[in-house]
Amino acid sequence: MDGSGTLISSLLTGLGLAGAAGLNAYIPLLGVALLGRMHVLTLSAPFDVLMHPVTIAALVVLLALEVVVDKVPAADHVNDVVQTFVRPAAGALLFLGGSGAAGQVPPLVLLLAGLVTAFGVHATKAAVRPAVNVSTLGVATPLVSLLEDLLSAITTVVAVLVPILVLLLLGGLLWVGLRFARRRRAGA
Repeated sequence: MDGSGTLISSLLTGLGLAGAAGLNAYIPLLGVALLGRMHVLTLSAPFDVLMHPVTIAALVVLLALEVVVDKVPAADHVNDVVQTFVRPAAGALLFLGGSGAAGQVPPLVLLLAGLVTAFGVHATKAAVRPAVNVSTLGVATPLVSLLEDLLSAITTVVAVLVPILVLLLLGGLLWVGLRFARRRRAGA
């Protein structure tokens, strides 16, 4: 693959990891850490700290907390408020550290791209979730949360192994978000 193809692939990896962080900050962080330990992904310093056993243990604990809290109808909203700061920060770091494009693109550009991507996905999630909670009286909350977690995990793996598919995943998410917004406006 030529240099531009490698750069595009790297940017798509960063985009996918940041998008996954917008759904759940800890799944892509843990995924990158584990893929790094398995030598599927190369993490340069200082991002190689993700592969340290203590960091992995901390990510497992944080992921377990988020997975539980996000399944409870009222608690999920509080979690989304807290995660408004965590998910974009994770997305920024993942775009910079996980993409491998840091030597070819200014780091600030990568950080901002990750921040905006993760925040956009998070904002869509945070806007849709209350409507799901109200319309289903909270019954669908655990299922929707589980689907978000699965999508975050799938996007993480796809971003690293087959980055071009990130366009399809994020395009699909954008389509669903826009469709939901149109329906909501039409009903208002």
